[in-house]
Formats: sequence, C-alpha cells, structure tokens
Amino acid sequence: MKKIVIIGANDFQNQLILKAKEMGFETHVFAWKDGSPGEQTADYFYPISIVETEQILETCREIRPDAVASIASDLANITVSKVAAGLGLPGNSPECIRLSTNKYAMREAFTRARIATPKFYRVDRMEAYLYGMRLPLIVKPTDRSGSRAITKVTDFENLGEAIRQAVNQSFAKEAIVEEYIEGEEYSYEAISCKGKHTRLAVTKKYTTGAPHFIETGHAEPAVLSEDMMYRVDYVMRKALDALKITDGASHGEFKITPEGKVRIIEIGSRMGGDCIGSDLVPLSTGYDFMEMVIDVACGKEPRLAPKTSPRKAEVRFLFTMEDVEELHALQKECPEKIYRVSEIDLSNLGKVSDSSTRLGYYIMCE
Repeated sequence: MKKIVIIGANDFQNQLILKAKEMGFETHVFAWKDGSPGEQTADYFYPISIVETEQILETCREIRPDAVASIASDLANITVSKVAAGLGLPGNSPECIRLSTNKYAMREAFTRARIATPKFYRVDRMEAYLYGMRLPLIVKPTDRSGSRAITKVTDFENLGEAIRQAVNQSFAKEAIVEEYIEGEEYSYEAISCKGKHTRLAVTKKYTTGAPHFIETGHAEPAVLSEDMMYRVDYVMRKALDALKITDGASHGEFKITPEGKVRIIEIGSRMGGDCIGSDLVPLSTGYDFMEMVIDVACGKEPRLAPKTSPRKAEVRFLFTMEDVEELHALQKECPEKIYRVSEIDLSNLGKVSDSSTRLGYYIMCE
C-alpha cells in the first residue's frame, strides 16, 4: 500500500487525511496530541509536534512514505519541505519556503522581480525613519498567518504599539511595516507542477476591515472581467516564479486598486486555509484540489479536469451570537444550502482577536 505522511491533524488537515485514505493511501499523521480530528481518522498517529522536524524525519525514514504533504499552514509547510528534502521526495525548495513564509523576504523577492510593491521596512522596534512613510500603514509579523497582530495605522502615535504587538506575535520577533494598498481583496488559488502554474479559482474575500482585517467570509467564483483575469494571471504567475514555487498548491492574496491595478499582498506556497482550498475550490470548480496536492507530492502530474459540476460556494465565519442565530435560522429555513457546519466554540464569545479565535464556520453552496 502507498504511504503518505501528513503534517498536522486539525480540522483543515483532516480533510486531507480523509482524501488520502479515499485514494488508497496508508496515512501517517504527525501533530501535537490535543484531541484534533486527525488523531482518530489517521491510520497511524504520532504525537510529535509539527515543529520537531528532525524527530519527524527520523521516524519517516522508518515509514518510507511515497509523499509528504500538508494544507493551509505555513508552519506545517516548513516541516513538509524539510522532511521531503531529507527523504528525496518531490516538494518546493528550502529557499522557496523561506521566501514564501517570511513577508519581508517575500517583498524583497517581488522587488527584485520588478513586481509593483508598496514601500516597506522590516523592524523590531520603533525607528525615526518610519515617520517618512505615508499613512495609512499596515503592520504585521513577518512570519505569521491567520490575521495575527495585523493592524492598520492611521496615526503615527499608534505605530509603536502596533509594532510591539506584531513583534510579540512573530517567531523571529520582527515585524514588517508597509504602506497600505486600497482596493477590493481577492485570493488566487493555483496548483504548480515542475514550475508550471495553473490557476484553479479566484476567491472574493471579506474581512472585518480596519484595524485588524480578520476574515469574515470567502466566496467563489469571484466575478472579474476577462481582461482583469488576464492581468491577475500575469502578475500572480510572475510572483509565483519570483518566490521559486515549483510544486504543489499556492494561495496568493491580492487587491485590485480603484485604478484597476493588481497589487499583491502576500503568497503562501500552500493551499489556502479557511476552507478555501479544501472546500470552496472543489465546490466552485469541480476540481479535486486535494487530490492534485497529493499527486504532485508523489511526483505525478495533477489531473486538470472537473469531477463535478461547478457551483457557487461560500464560507461564513462566526463571531457573535447573532451570527450563530443566523446560522440556525438558515439550517431551519434553507437546509439544502448548508454544505457543512464546523463545531461551534462559544468560549471566545466577545474575545475574537484573529482567525484562530473565531467561534466556528459554515459552508453554503447552490
């Protein structure tokens, strides 16, 4: 039987575990033991933290897997790359992972590739030269995801505190300060194989807005003109090359300015989280995105053909009791539109500060 190692066991990774089992793989899952769904669905579960790369690699040499994979996590993506390289399996290079998981290194790569990017600085404290930047500004950790410690600054008096919060959340204790890009926000979901990039979907993104921009929902397909889609493809493929992304899923966030310019926010060399890659792409396109990820991790060309008919799909996140009550009303009035509902955790009610502290989510399709 073919074997696959999956890094992570949470709700999002569990979708990958189930897909791998459906494809006939024996699943070996590594994660800290905390009661996540993948602990039960995996054929073999190893209670090893996903950051313990050397210990995972040592165990994998005994397993001798055919592939190593993960979805929707920058931290897991780092481990996937190192373990795959150590086993001689397909995957993105360590340099690609460095560029795509550090926002400052990413901005530098875009600049070298002559991709339009806002003025930016890497900082670990307040510096006088930052007052030379143009407001508004965005401050965020260089190496975190999930809207953690992201702040829009409209007054220089608040810049120091925003930097402090971002530095505290950063693994490297660094923040990036960059000039704010105006415009509607989207994301670009793609699969790459041996350096060839294929766009699968474009997602319309909805957030709480300033100051922290926590995602409230995503919808596919995004409605863009043919001309705009051509411009998006051109910029995003150039950016994927700049980050040396060659194999696997990618999730690129960008804005379209009021002037119609495509401006990149950031790109991850992994599938988009928040159910974008695992659910919205398959529902809205018919493509089996997770199967593609597994195929590429095995060194196979992905199957670029729809398996099901495309539908409109949307994920909505729960922040308040009003959101929960709206979900319950939809379940009663339009149950056929509800595709999946997550577990709902009310312990963070009134305390949602980033994507990881939302109360839950539900997916709709029609």
